[in-house]
Amino acid sequence: MSGQAGTPRRRADMFLPFEDDPREGGPRLGDERATLTEFLRCQRATLEIKCSGLDAAALARRAVEPSTMSLLGLVRHMAEVERGWFRRRMAGSDAPPLFRTASDPDGDFDGAVADPEVVEEAWRLWREEVAFADRFVAEAPDLDVVGHGDDSLEEAISLRELLVHMVEEYARHNGHADLLRERIDGRVGQ
Repeated sequence: MSGQAGTPRRRADMFLPFEDDPREGGPRLGDERATLTEFLRCQRATLEIKCSGLDAAALARRAVEPSTMSLLGLVRHMAEVERGWFRRRMAGSDAPPLFRTASDPDGDFDGAVADPEVVEEAWRLWREEVAFADRFVAEAPDLDVVGHGDDSLEEAISLRELLVHMVEEYARHNGHADLLRERIDGRVGQ
């Protein structure tokens, strides 16, 4: 992938062969729910792809000082985001944060340490939250379902708006993941 010293990397290098990319082959002519959930599925898959093949030390590697951002931190953060939006806001569940506390509001990133058990826990919790969100969306009567905040400062939000927001949230963080992965091992691509 890398050229000679001083030669920039080619942006066309692919992370995966097209035929092996789990983001390919989804519905293209679906209704609004199918379209939004497919875009969200692809964004979630992108995070997994960007983290694939790395050990705990690489996943926990920080971006640059003073940032605490790492790929593992992004997985933990997105588990927290999924939980907050779908369990608390949309389903109204009493679901405490997974990693954040009052004394460590950045616990999702601060606790992303190079420990295989921490990595395993992060992926397990992320997958649980994604599964809950997918079930919630599939069982919702329509996209006009409204979730409410747990305090007076949080506005109501429709499931439709939340799905668009989640695509945006993943897309933004997947941009971070692109740069983090390139810094770890030079992998660039889709």
